[in-house]
Amino acid sequence: MTSQRFYSDFLVIGSGIAGLAFAIKASGLGTVNIVTKKKNFDSNTNYAQGGIASVIAPGDVFESHIEDTMRAGAGLCNRKAVEILVRSGPRRVNELMEWGTRFSTTRDEHGHTVLDLGREGGHSQNRIVHATDLTGREIENALLNKISTIGSITIFENHTAVDLLTEHQLGAEPGPGDPVNCYGAYILENATGAVHIFNSKITFLASGGAGQVYLHTTNPEIATGDGIAMAYRAGAMIADMEFIQFHPTTLYIENQQGRSFLISEAVRGEGAILLNARGERFMEALHPMKELAPRDIVARAIDWELKKSGERCVFIDIAFKGSDFLMKRFPYIYSHCLKRGIDISRQPIPVVPAAHYLCGGIVSDLNGRSSVKNLFVSGECACTGVHGANRLASNSLLEGVVFSHCAYEYLKEYFPAKGAGIRVPEFPHWNKEGTFDLEEWILIQHNIEDVKRLMWDYVGIVRSNLRLQRAYRRILLLDEEIKDYYRRSTVTPRLVELRTLATLAKLIIRGAITRKESRGLHYNTDYPDSIESMHMNVVLRTGMQPEMTSLEDISFS
Repeated sequence: MTSQRFYSDFLVIGSGIAGLAFAIKASGLGTVNIVTKKKNFDSNTNYAQGGIASVIAPGDVFESHIEDTMRAGAGLCNRKAVEILVRSGPRRVNELMEWGTRFSTTRDEHGHTVLDLGREGGHSQNRIVHATDLTGREIENALLNKISTIGSITIFENHTAVDLLTEHQLGAEPGPGDPVNCYGAYILENATGAVHIFNSKITFLASGGAGQVYLHTTNPEIATGDGIAMAYRAGAMIADMEFIQFHPTTLYIENQQGRSFLISEAVRGEGAILLNARGERFMEALHPMKELAPRDIVARAIDWELKKSGERCVFIDIAFKGSDFLMKRFPYIYSHCLKRGIDISRQPIPVVPAAHYLCGGIVSDLNGRSSVKNLFVSGECACTGVHGANRLASNSLLEGVVFSHCAYEYLKEYFPAKGAGIRVPEFPHWNKEGTFDLEEWILIQHNIEDVKRLMWDYVGIVRSNLRLQRAYRRILLLDEEIKDYYRRSTVTPRLVELRTLATLAKLIIRGAITRKESRGLHYNTDYPDSIESMHMNVVLRTGMQPEMTSLEDISFS
């Protein structure tokens, strides 16, 4: 288990759309190392069924997409970020196609081949570019194929990021007002247990979301929020962690084990209706957009139906579309449900909400910069201000590719001029040794389950002061236990993830306790209304009390 040193101009942590798109472009500026936790490039991108939102259709306009995004964000979106997102959309979609992505097409009234644009909740127009119902996988494959042709990119599979390399690892503490600098990361090689030094002049975090902090989630097992936890420990600003998006419709399976199967919002976009156990449609009376209301509203409506009735699921019905249409438009969903004994062309699909998307993360400016110098972020681990208090459907893939491009555009000017001046210090090899046995493994597994159950029961779709305070007391006790494990145990991928999940749980709970109102995805029964003066973000930093401020007022030199 000999520790090695690896050097590159750019270190990319994460292999979803944000990380891969950046790596492709940054390869023209210097060498790139990509580290990813799994061999099969598992990521939230791969599981994105719906698509990528963009203003492409005749009659659609940027202002409409901007307003739809702002409306969904419940007053917390950074309008400048939203405008960049929307106005860059068509160019980034074309770029993805140039890189080999094959989106679904149809014929217009003149017989010309055009992109087949779907519609999802919160959108006022059809603007969802998709590849049937496997859009994320199609994009991921195209980007990986593109990367395989670029000699200056090296991919390290089955590697887990442990900690960022900053002055803290050198025993130095920056003075008041002095920036923290990032020079890469300690990376665990999963197969051997060796912790390597990956030095870089620029570190690019695209480590994805944190759905695994909850018991029920659509996210893959690797979505544990490692990048956010590392950045927090390094001193980066973190914001909006209380805004967890629960996807309203995942396939209900009794005694569910593992990742929840997503029933895409595009199903409702094609006219599907939601029914309670009595066969009654319940969204008509709750919102003018009915089933196409923003996700937070639909998720709370389903949660209320389940609590009111005591039932375990509601149903989504699209059988009226017929098998020919459904097999063509939703082949993945159709076949998966059929394997479970559900013919969606003949019967409604049982569904429940599950944790899906994190709207907060590492605070980023419009160039992808974090508050830690030479640490850039993009994708779900970043908080650009685009999503505000609630993400508009299919803006996530778009955000990843747009703000990775923004970071590249900034670095294209900055790196040639100043990159040579970045001196990477000599960091010590990882020297934390410990023991590990079966008993420790069992305790770690139990603690992971404890964190996930705690978050699901107390910090879910609907919250209260009592639940949040109880959750915080319990997570502090768990966190001390976990720190003790970490101090005396050999580092393993699962131990790293346990440490991360406890950190993320604390950040989410602290954000939720700080916000004394209900807004977007955060609903507290003790503060059921939104407060106009609370159009501010909850910013969290290591060793400091939560701060209420606006992301628009934050800038990084």
